Amino acid sequence: MLTDNYMMYVYAFLFCGLVCMVSQLILDNTKLTPGHVTSLFVVIGAALDIFGIYDKIVLYAGAGALIPITSFGHLLIHGAMDMASDIGTLGLAFGIFNLTSAGISVALFLSFVLALIFKPRH
Repeated sequence: MLTDNYMMYVYAFLFCGLVCMVSQLILDNTKLTPGHVTSLFVVIGAALDIFGIYDKIVLYAGAGALIPITSFGHLLIHGAMDMASDIGTLGLAFGIFNLTSAGISVALFLSFVLALIFKPRH
């Protein structure tokens, strides 16, 4: 039982390391920008959730699968599908930000505060 908990740490580390390694390889070997890679990983996370694969990854990697940017795509689709099952097709539009609204709100607020504190460069 105790080794199962330690193995989850190992799987979390390996999954996050894999995501970082793949993104670094893409950045080093293509002309894609970090914005492109971020968008690509959000779409990959969403696609894995559509096919039910990302939830299985979360079971093994735990928080290691919930931290990377792929989790954002997973949460977007997961929230939309949950809300769609509750209220129908309209739920796709309403549920897409259901699970991610707190993170988006914090990012917007902190961006505003930091823009007030620091002088942006042109």
